Amino acid sequence: MTSHVTDQLTKLLKANTAAPFLFIGSGFSRRYIGLENWEELLSRFCEKIKNFGFYSSQNNRDMPKTASDMAKDFNPVWWESDEFSESRKNHQGEMHHVSSALKFEISNYLTGISSNKPTDEKYVKELEVLSRINVDGIITTNWDLFLEELFPDYQVYIGQEELLFSNPQSIAEIYKIHGCSSRPNSLVLTSEDYEAFEAKNPYLAAKLITLFIEHPIIFIGYSISDKNIQKIIESIVNCLGQDKLDTFGKNLVFVQRPRGEEEASFQESIMSIGETRLSITVIKTHDYLDIY
Repeated sequence: MTSHVTDQLTKLLKANTAAPFLFIGSGFSRRYIGLENWEELLSRFCEKIKNFGFYSSQNNRDMPKTASDMAKDFNPVWWESDEFSESRKNHQGEMHHVSSALKFEISNYLTGISSNKPTDEKYVKELEVLSRINVDGIITTNWDLFLEELFPDYQVYIGQEELLFSNPQSIAEIYKIHGCSSRPNSLVLTSEDYEAFEAKNPYLAAKLITLFIEHPIIFIGYSISDKNIQKIIESIVNCLGQDKLDTFGKNLVFVQRPRGEEEASFQESIMSIGETRLSITVIKTHDYLDIY
């Protein structure tokens, strides 16, 4: 017997002529391969520099600024420490900026963890079903390679540049808009990286706008209040007339985990983007099979 969530989502998808896109965030990799959150990930690389708490508190827990300060201190250590001699040999010609060393080491770590497989039978089953689902494509801010392992036949576009200056077909594609560990310098990590990313947001929005109007977009692994997602949605909202905003909102579906014993639910919710209020759908469930 299908669940209430499955029935409602099926109805929503059938009302749309195009197959959905998935928009995948860090919670997805945390669920299936045990990847740390951003703070935990950065703190792994503080062993040879100052304590992570120092960098974090200096920057009021602003993670891009924290990463910027860490990168400055990590750079000389990377060049001088025997521990990174192999890495220096592999990457010396790619040292484009002060954050490159930290990006190389984060990327090495992520490349190793991306092949992790869940042991929990429930997650194994979810991934088995997910790998066979019918979606037109995936957008992600994740750096790891887990999605490529899950969808090996999908064409991958890395970073804003590649997406902006190529001609994606919107079928069986993965858009890694914050970069990828397979190309360390592409990672959107520091405050400088985020400034450059946001400066191009209007261009990215122009590229994504057709997808967001024509396809249901299912967000997995993000909080509704995620600043990166809000900024991308805001850039798209700014390009739309009032008549298109309803269609746009109807296409946004956020998957959340319920708190504690809260039951699974499928309901309309309001998302505030500046002065605009979008009517979106929020699904709460512990069992992602209901969705896949």
